[in-house]
Amino acid sequence: MKKIVEILAPAGSFESMKAAVAAGADAVYIGGSRFGARAFAENPGEDKLLEAIDYVHLHGRKLYLTVNTLMKEQEMKELFEYLLPYYRQGLDAVIVQDLGVLSFVREHFPDLPIHASTQMTITGVYGAGLLKELGAERVVTARELSLKEIRQIHQQVDVEIESFVHGALCYCYSGQCLFSSLIGGRSGNRGRCAQTCRLPFDVKDKGKTLGKKEERYCLSLKDLSTLDLIPDMIEAGVYSMKIEGRMKSPRYTAGVVSIYRKYADLYLEKGRNGYKVEDGDRKVLLDLFDRGGQTDGYYKKHNGRDMIVWKEKPSFREGNNQLFDMLDREYVDKQLKVAVSGKIFLSEGEKASLTLASQEHRIVIEGDLVMTALNQPMSEEKVLKQLNKTGNTPFLFENLEAEINGNVFVPVQALNELRRRGLEELEAEILREYKREYPQNEVSGEGNNVLKIPVSEPAKLTVSLEKPECFDAVVCNPDVYRLYIEAAHFESERWSQYVNVCHEKGKECYLTMPHIFRTEAQLFFDRHQNYLKEAGFDGFLIRSMEEPGYLKKTGIRGNLVFDFGVYGMNNQAQKMLKNLGADEITWPVELNSRELEKLEIPGELLIYGRLPMMVTAQCIHQGMERCDKTPVELNLKDRMGKEFPVRNHCVFCYNSIYNSAPLSLLGLSDTVSSLSPASLRLQFTTEGPGETETIIKAFSDEFLRGKKAEMNLPEFTRGHFKRGIE
Repeated sequence: MKKIVEILAPAGSFESMKAAVAAGADAVYIGGSRFGARAFAENPGEDKLLEAIDYVHLHGRKLYLTVNTLMKEQEMKELFEYLLPYYRQGLDAVIVQDLGVLSFVREHFPDLPIHASTQMTITGVYGAGLLKELGAERVVTARELSLKEIRQIHQQVDVEIESFVHGALCYCYSGQCLFSSLIGGRSGNRGRCAQTCRLPFDVKDKGKTLGKKEERYCLSLKDLSTLDLIPDMIEAGVYSMKIEGRMKSPRYTAGVVSIYRKYADLYLEKGRNGYKVEDGDRKVLLDLFDRGGQTDGYYKKHNGRDMIVWKEKPSFREGNNQLFDMLDREYVDKQLKVAVSGKIFLSEGEKASLTLASQEHRIVIEGDLVMTALNQPMSEEKVLKQLNKTGNTPFLFENLEAEINGNVFVPVQALNELRRRGLEELEAEILREYKREYPQNEVSGEGNNVLKIPVSEPAKLTVSLEKPECFDAVVCNPDVYRLYIEAAHFESERWSQYVNVCHEKGKECYLTMPHIFRTEAQLFFDRHQNYLKEAGFDGFLIRSMEEPGYLKKTGIRGNLVFDFGVYGMNNQAQKMLKNLGADEITWPVELNSRELEKLEIPGELLIYGRLPMMVTAQCIHQGMERCDKTPVELNLKDRMGKEFPVRNHCVFCYNSIYNSAPLSLLGLSDTVSSLSPASLRLQFTTEGPGETETIIKAFSDEFLRGKKAEMNLPEFTRGHFKRGIE
């Protein structure tokens, strides 16, 4: 039995959409005028997008709308009116990142399929299963997943799997990047990534520059190209093979789609034994776009130096004009037609009749009365020649017959009118099955009133620690209510001791789960499950959609605090997080104070700490030196002289790249207090014990005792607390 595979193409414009369809794409994904993760693509307006939906349906394809950005509370009120016309037109699915959007679509458009974006950072069975329960019929896996991990999802969760097969790779796990956001206010979570990772950086180790002088593009990944892996991907359970490139040209889209169409079909027809990739096709893909080589990505390895570009992209490459001309001729400029079969019946004294059939649709339309010819009767050849002139219509006759009885005469204008009406009716008939009605009791979105849940007592101070050597400085401080200790760096054998000391000091102790929960994390916690159960943690800081499911399955109990990277940017998203088991929520770090006011559920507010700007499967230490399973702290130095600390969390095999300056809301206690947060968090990453103690005292004085506090930080940032993001 042949497997079914979908070739999914990017469409940053109407022209790219047409090129993708012409080249053989089964479906395209495209953004509208708002809420898409490529805000700077030539996204079509409403009229053009409605036309695009009809276009793909006429050609038997599908169109998915990207609504895959995080939504602010005020934007949720606009979502219904935005989606309604596309829903009515027959939109095939929406791709979403925001849990509030997912909930909204399920409620207001229950029969509209939902695809969970790669921005949701789905890395395993638990996250995929959760989204399936929430109503997603498809999960777009994180680009970093291995074929083995994808196969596990396919075998254990009844959900369609969509995975990237070609195009640009992000250095960071999608949905976990704040680099562009914190540097320039252009958030990747809002479709405005400035691609900071494509810039040069020096890697520093205690002031010494590592690596070769010409190898400064350490965050710039090669483009993904998986022609050799197509059999493996299909057999692992990948249904939709996704091509990246909504910012690319129609020519690029057509070229890449045509090649992946060719090889998917080759495997489906001849199987693994008959599958072989031609070197000429590899060259075509490089001729279409070459950043510095290609990689088959993470499907068979966790990371690697050979996946990085390292050197600057050449400023000029001679184009393959012969290839470009062919792509323009065959796909970009070619008007794709829908095949139609037709038969016209002409008999003296009866109405002309035209039967048209296409894609299992059949219509019959009648015209004027057929007259008797006074002189020369109309021949079958003349009738068919006239009807075959389909011109600018989307149709082309592949078969046309005429049945003529008697000496007939029909004016050319009447034949033209019959053909025009027939093709219009056929088009309407084909599209009719896609159209939807919406009940008359339409809604306009969520209400405007913010019903803030009151906080019964003053905000308490919590502290998050990465370094065990800072524990004593924190646990002895009477102002600290709760400690979060990092699972990656606090030895599991001593978890019980840390918890006991906290309890002796009258404090809660929570375990900070990893940012990324994949095979390494599951194996780690499986091995240390006894330590985890014996420790008796009061709760867990949840940083991945996978973790609640894992803890539930293993029977480990405790309060769950969802961190800011499990996004609750709007009230509907926050309610979803509560429904998923969140006892407490960390407020998003990309909202400003005015936007935080609109959130109904009091959350924990980060008031100090270096924000993780990237969470990566790649390892700077490995790329510059070696993989010795030893956590180290390096620094990335950018062109402006800013240095960003980098830590490798070897237990879970991922890196964190932190902001060059810590967030500090010292001096803004009045504004913070007006927001009524449930708790205030100090987050320590690179600080030593003495610095940690000094910072806690300053923030305690101001935020708990109302004293004027001063602290000589060499550099700090207000983050997005004042400026927010677009």
